Amino acid sequence: LGPKHASTLRTVNNLGLLYADQGKLGEAEEMYMRALQGYEEAVGMENVDRYIPALNTVWGLGNLFQAQKELVQAKQMF
Repeated sequence: LGPKHASTLRTVNNLGLLYADQGKLGEAEEMYMRALQGYEEAVGMENVDRYIPALNTVWGLGNLFQAQKELVQAKQMF
């Protein structure tokens, strides 16, 4: 389907969840950022905050930053 397709981006987000659960926080952040960038390109920056899959990715990033004690970044995501 391609790297920017919504199904592909959901899979990338899910890889972020998996890596985070495994304690591979660097890899998790890469996957979350890749998914978020893809959503921004697919639905536009102005629509990301209303697109549920993108919001799931932002939530994942918030949790990841919180786990890394990067509370300012976590607060921005939440």
